[in-house]
Amino acid sequence: MHAFDVLGDPVRRRILELLADGEMTSGAVCAVIRAEFGISQPAVSQHLKVLRDSGFATVRPDGARRLYAVNSGPLQEVDAWLDRFRRYWTPPLEALATELARGRRERRRRTDDGPHPEEGKP
Repeated sequence: MHAFDVLGDPVRRRILELLADGEMTSGAVCAVIRAEFGISQPAVSQHLKVLRDSGFATVRPDGARRLYAVNSGPLQEVDAWLDRFRRYWTPPLEALATELARGRRERRRRTDDGPHPEEGKP
């Protein structure tokens, strides 16, 4: 399955968001996903299996529990693929950052050079 097929599903994206904060048991993942999406436990398990089989998630046994975590490898591949498109949003974002910094400098200058107590007196 192609990475974007995996990431194209909102349930799987949400599971990865949850796992980005650290390992979670399958039961904890299932509880959140069932509450947010209203799908059954077997459906959540199937999404976890897709993430595991496609390499986006790892699983390790911990006694009777199964702990899931993000595997960064496929995400790095997605990031590398997106790299060729960054030119479309990076310059506008850099320009925005420059304008924001310019505005902050101007506000500081006005605050630092604000009206002096003697100004405005006859």
